[in-house]
Amino acid sequence: MALHTWWLFVVTVFFISISPGPNMLHVMTRSVTLGFGRAMLAMSGCFLAVLTLLSLSAAGLSAVLVAMPQVFTALKIVGAAYLLYLGYKSWTAKESPVDMVGDGPVALPSPLGLFRTGFLIGISNPKALLFAGAFLPQFIDPARPKAAQFAVMVATFGVIEMTSYLLYALGGRSVARWLEKPSPRKVFNRVTGAIFVAFGVAMVGSRV
Repeated sequence: MALHTWWLFVVTVFFISISPGPNMLHVMTRSVTLGFGRAMLAMSGCFLAVLTLLSLSAAGLSAVLVAMPQVFTALKIVGAAYLLYLGYKSWTAKESPVDMVGDGPVALPSPLGLFRTGFLIGISNPKALLFAGAFLPQFIDPARPKAAQFAVMVATFGVIEMTSYLLYALGGRSVARWLEKPSPRKVFNRVTGAIFVAFGVAMVGSRV
C-alpha cells in the first residue's frame, strides 16, 4: 500500500469511526452511568468485535453472506433483536445514576458482563461485515502482497476505532454531572433507549 493511499484510508476511516453508531452509543452510555474505568471494559468488547469483523471480511466471509442471503437475514434478525432489547433496557432503566449512589450496595455489571455486552453489540451487525468486504479492497494494491496490506488496514482501523471510543467515553463523563438529578437522567435513558431501538429497526430494514 502506497503512503498516499494509506493516508486516504486513515482520513476515510476517521470519519467512519467518529460517526455515531451502536458501539459509540454503548461506550458513551457506559461511561455516563458506570464511569470511565468500567467503560473501558465495554470498549474492549466492542473493539474485539470490530477486529473480528475486519478479520472475517479479509478471510472472505462477507462474500459468503452475499452468496447466501438467508444467512445474512438470520444474523440480521438476531442482531436487531439484541439492539431492541438494549433499547428496552435503557428505556426502563432506573433514574438513579449507579456510579453516584451512596445509600448502600449497588449491583454493578461484572467485568466479564461489560466486556461481553460490548462484544455482542459490535459483532451483532452483519451489515458491518458486508461493509468491510466492500470497503477494504478499494485500498488494496494488486501488485503488492494482499495479506500484509490487510494487516496494515486492520491495525490502522483498530487504532482509529479505539481513539473514537475514548473520545465518546470522555464526552460521556463530561455530561455525567448534569445527569445527577433524576429528571435529566430519565431523559438520557429514554433518548438512548429510543436510539438503540432505531438502530435495531434500521438493521431489520437493511439488505445485502
